[in-house]
Amino acid sequence: MKIGIIGSGNMGRSLGLLWAEQGHEVFFGARTAEKGQSVAAFAKRGTQGGTNDDAATFGDVLLYTIRGINPAEVLTAVEILSGKILIDCNNSEIPDGFAYAPIEQSLAEKLASEVPKARVVKAFNTMAQEVFELAPSPLKHHKVSVFVCSDDAEARRAVMQLAEEIGFDAVDCGELRHARLVESLGDFIRFMIIGQLKNPYATISVNVLPAATDQRLGGRQS
Repeated sequence: MKIGIIGSGNMGRSLGLLWAEQGHEVFFGARTAEKGQSVAAFAKRGTQGGTNDDAATFGDVLLYTIRGINPAEVLTAVEILSGKILIDCNNSEIPDGFAYAPIEQSLAEKLASEVPKARVVKAFNTMAQEVFELAPSPLKHHKVSVFVCSDDAEARRAVMQLAEEIGFDAVDCGELRHARLVESLGDFIRFMIIGQLKNPYATISVNVLPAATDQRLGGRQS
């Protein structure tokens, strides 16, 4: 795939490099061409670098790492995103004391409303950048889950494939409105990383256990 990284900070650099290692064509975009080119020079593996506009033009799949900012403020024309898979990996700012307000709209839904012709997918928001250093091996042995939401089933499957290629277990979470729950899970993970465990390697793995052979505790009652 041709993958464009819009905003080549920690998350963009890490995921872009991992996908380049898997043989994908990757273009690192940044506010300035010099910054994008410097990330590409670090990543090597035939990657390219330039502006965010350049990255958006290049990629069929785009990773959007710029938190809560309308693409119209990042790109010279949002029409460039039309028909492209746009991965939103962002979480909201952390409020003081983790005192979150009720969710009325996820960041991913907001992004989709701003670029309605793009194929927005929520993914990669439930782990810290440090976890990517373990990908694809030994990460794949730990069965770390990536939760993927989109109203576009084909785009959702494409992003799940990209996640599995770099060692994650992709979990199909259905339509984009479920990103409200996935972003809440991302907030919980950050609470564990920052407030409780104080360890950036805290992750979530979904395990489906075998059913009990009997109901000795009485089973679930209505």
